[in-house]
Amino acid sequence: MKGALTFAAVGEASTGLALLIVPALVGRVLLGEELTGIAIPVARVAGIALISLAVACWPGTPLVGMLAYSAAATLYLAYLGFAGGPVGPLLWPAVVLHLILTVLLARAARGEGISA
Repeated sequence: MKGALTFAAVGEASTGLALLIVPALVGRVLLGEELTGIAIPVARVAGIALISLAVACWPGTPLVGMLAYSAAATLYLAYLGFAGGPVGPLLWPAVVLHLILTVLLARAARGEGISA
């Protein structure tokens, strides 16, 4: 469980940091278009949220929070891909990564007897 949670926290913190530093680039590789205008500050707020989520998950055991986030991210990113909106080269790998994380975190939660 600890390995899956650490892996998820590091991944989300990395994405959050990228959103803070180069939101336009993240938009281009994830959605196929650069972020501009109001999307830049919104992306940076999202980056802060991701970093905060990772920090909150690092020392403790908030497994259910990370599981809920990963499952929601999987569903939303897949929705974006299937809805025919902007799709960059990393959208589907991100969906797969979040799906794998969701499965790993769900197994860890079940192993701890947590009903998620």
